[in-house]
Amino acid sequence: MDLKNLYKWCSIPAKELAGREDLKVPLRIVKDSDELGTVMARDLVDEIKKANEEKRIFRLIVPCGPKEWYAPFTDMVNEAHVSLRNMVCYHMDENLDWEGKLLPKEDPNNFRTFMERYFYGGIEEELQVLPENRHYLTPYNMQEMSRMISEVEIDYTLGGWGQDGHIAFNQANRNPYVEVSLDDVRNSTARIQNNNNDTILALSQRGLGGAWQFMPPMSITLGVKECMKAKKIRVYSATGAWKQTALRVALFSEPTVEYPMTLLQEHPDALITATKETASHPISEHPEWEFRAVNSK
Repeated sequence: MDLKNLYKWCSIPAKELAGREDLKVPLRIVKDSDELGTVMARDLVDEIKKANEEKRIFRLIVPCGPKEWYAPFTDMVNEAHVSLRNMVCYHMDENLDWEGKLLPKEDPNNFRTFMERYFYGGIEEELQVLPENRHYLTPYNMQEMSRMISEVEIDYTLGGWGQDGHIAFNQANRNPYVEVSLDDVRNSTARIQNNNNDTILALSQRGLGGAWQFMPPMSITLGVKECMKAKKIRVYSATGAWKQTALRVALFSEPTVEYPMTLLQEHPDALITATKETASHPISEHPEWEFRAVNSK
């Protein structure tokens, strides 16, 4: 990453971001996490309604997070009596223990448990996604999941992004002994991997008070190729400082393995939504700061 370019991108005030002609990916900015959750839920419900009106199956790649949208989604579906019976869900990732095995059911990082409670659990029974249409990614079915996705049209990929711009768990490569090219990332499919140290630390700070010792060290994820197969890709974040630099890189950089979400610019219908806090950046608020070999006098 060229630090002078990175400094330039991070120096742009948040109020000047949306609508710029030089954005690589369209950006929508919302007020706060509550508004983001509502917008995220509404975006998805509108797509489901459209599929129902057209009497077609709606295929969704869905993450466990961002988490702001589950309650509004449940309310919108139940109140408007939106049927999810023709929806097929492919869950994009899951955490694993040090042996690459699934976590205990009540581990707070067990994505399946969370989704069963907060994504499926609150929906009225007659509206629910059919059990046979809920496809969870595991170490034991990843080749089958890849095959299933390759053989159908995917309507919608929903997600967030990580501190290193990972989409799903497609992290930046930190292994000095493994060379991963941009084409490798672009064509990646479902796989088991070690979680990066920075991913573990960032997630532990967010949900476990910094207790990285309890964070899962491995994960399984759909690849970029599978996530990008959808007709529409929508990514969202309300996590502020975690995501601010990755957002700027996604908006202005050429595709790079350092930030996998830069590949969103190659998709014909991708949209990034961020809260005002996530769209801001401390460098933009402190033009007096100097960095050696970047802007120092």
